[in-house]
Amino acid sequence: MPEPAATIAESKGPEATQAFAAGLAAVLRAGDLLILSGELGAGKTTFTQGLATGMGVRGRVSSPTFILAREHQAIRPGEPGLVHVDAYRLGGLAELDALDLDTSLDQAVTVVEWGAALAESLSSSYLLVEIRRGRGFAAHDGETRLLEVRGHGPRWEGVDLAGLTPEAAGER
Repeated sequence: MPEPAATIAESKGPEATQAFAAGLAAVLRAGDLLILSGELGAGKTTFTQGLATGMGVRGRVSSPTFILAREHQAIRPGEPGLVHVDAYRLGGLAELDALDLDTSLDQAVTVVEWGAALAESLSSSYLLVEIRRGRGFAAHDGETRLLEVRGHGPRWEGVDLAGLTPEAAGER
């Protein structure tokens, strides 16, 4: 099976990362799973904040590191909510299963930070979002990030993610 095509964008700061994620929200629907990968401080929660803004969900999005999962209800009736999970402290698949994410998976967009090599088992289709720091830039205050989005599984076959860029998302 060929490797799925990736969309790679450069983000020149937290606002651009959030704008990119808000643009991505336009193609998401209930049941979608996003797995976020990146080193500590790369911008996974910042990305999720932008996604939440684009989806129009209630509540402040912050890292669920210590509570493991947060659920944000949609503001507009009929729209999916957002389930935000942090798998950093989980010891494996059994602990992820214990969160009972499958009960809300079909009704919400689920985002799992630190979920690579773990959360793929939740769905046959998912988006892997890798966030990497650019070279030669300062700390989080304006540091460039490379955002790579790669669809896996039947849900993402034929879905064009190529037009997603922080700049294009900001124009929507």
